[in-house]
Amino acid sequence: MKIYEKAPAKINLLLDVLRKREDGFHEVEMIMTMVDLADRLEMEELPRDTIIISSQAGYIPLDEKNLAFQAAKLIKDRYDVRKGVYIHLDKKIPVAAGLAGGSSDAAAALRGLNRLWQLNIPEEELCRLGAELGSDVPFCVTGGTALATGRGEKLEQIENPPGCWVVLAKPPINVSTADVYGKLRANEITSHPQAKDMLSAIRHGDFHAICDGLGNVLEKVTLELYPEVLQLKESMQRLGADGVLMSGSGPTVFGLVSKEAKLARIYNGLRGFCKEVYVVRLLT
Repeated sequence: MKIYEKAPAKINLLLDVLRKREDGFHEVEMIMTMVDLADRLEMEELPRDTIIISSQAGYIPLDEKNLAFQAAKLIKDRYDVRKGVYIHLDKKIPVAAGLAGGSSDAAAALRGLNRLWQLNIPEEELCRLGAELGSDVPFCVTGGTALATGRGEKLEQIENPPGCWVVLAKPPINVSTADVYGKLRANEITSHPQAKDMLSAIRHGDFHAICDGLGNVLEKVTLELYPEVLQLKESMQRLGADGVLMSGSGPTVFGLVSKEAKLARIYNGLRGFCKEVYVVRLLT
């Protein structure tokens, strides 16, 4: 039997850092939702007790460094599964891009192996397992749209924002989330995005208020380290996107677009700047 799971990318409509915690993580407040750019995982049971991962992408690790591999090992160890699994990862989400591609792969592996091995693990427990792998994994397990607090693992599901187009553009650089957080001085942040305003805008389906409320305190750090990300953001605004923000720690910049007629101009304008440009929809 083969099991298939979709692993969508996420974007942050809002990312605020409140303080650095004693455990070394940061206390965050984020509003995240998913877009229709996705990796796909195909999982098949093996008779011998091993984990094998393959992919058409030549630039990702296929061993213990891969989050889907870690997810498979975690679920095998925790539930004493003595069977093996072959996972093929069809990679579409750019890596090190601020789109939680690796986290979404791990979440998809947890969901898929739960079905493949008929473990009947409730979603809440899958989220707890996911939190051991990374802060974004619990959200990727549940999907939808959520307010995330703590280090990102405490989730409150909220309404989806109104449907719109999303243009994603990743410049040809990779950004380390750990490096960005390491350079962030949480006690020196003077302007915080307002989660309550964004929650109200989403609740009322107010697209323009959502665009006005976009905010990410990590932008300042990443834009100073990588000026090309700032250029990309300014280009997207100039080309007519309604709301523009860097996702996560970057370097991907996304633009929310309400009118399909604008898309060709934005897409073609950005393609002159970077090769990795995607036009997708919010997963609502």
